[in-house]
Amino acid sequence: MKLTSLSSNLWSTTLISMNKNMIQRSLVLLKPDALDRGIVGEIITRFERVGASIVGLKLLVSEKDTAEKHYTEDLAQRRGEAVRNMMIEMLLSGPVVAMTVEGVEIVEVVRKMVGATEPKAAAPGTIRGDYSHVSFAHADEKGIGVFNLIHASSSPEEAEVEINVWFRPEELFNRDSSYTKFTVKK
Repeated sequence: MKLTSLSSNLWSTTLISMNKNMIQRSLVLLKPDALDRGIVGEIITRFERVGASIVGLKLLVSEKDTAEKHYTEDLAQRRGEAVRNMMIEMLLSGPVVAMTVEGVEIVEVVRKMVGATEPKAAAPGTIRGDYSHVSFAHADEKGIGVFNLIHASSSPEEAEVEINVWFRPEELFNRDSSYTKFTVKK
């Protein structure tokens, strides 16, 4: 059955609209331990291989106020002020790579790629599962934040807030990637 020109255009417009609504951005932070270990390139390569578009990337040493904006009072309410302070200190312990990636439902994709927050619980094949093994108990015993290599936004809403903490709008690249296009063959 052949689509008429009108229904073909309507279908194409609908799919383009649906696809654009699925395009998301996520913040990824490669923490000081990832830089210390010299595995930044390997981690970034994983995101490129899955098809995520890098639309923002920079190496920096976090200011304390930036780290405090990243690890908000919400973390203190969920895990305690001591944990929040340790995580802030961990971010301040060395340079970080801040990256904004874009793609279809990318927040969920990135979270799956990163793995469980506690490295010892992260599945093999995930970034934390392949490159780290530290437990919460070990970090607690040492009185340090969990060095788990990487941070990834947990929701599209959180991603928007976090990206604004680490990037100014002019530091982000807008691209018309192949996954945002859809054409109907006639």
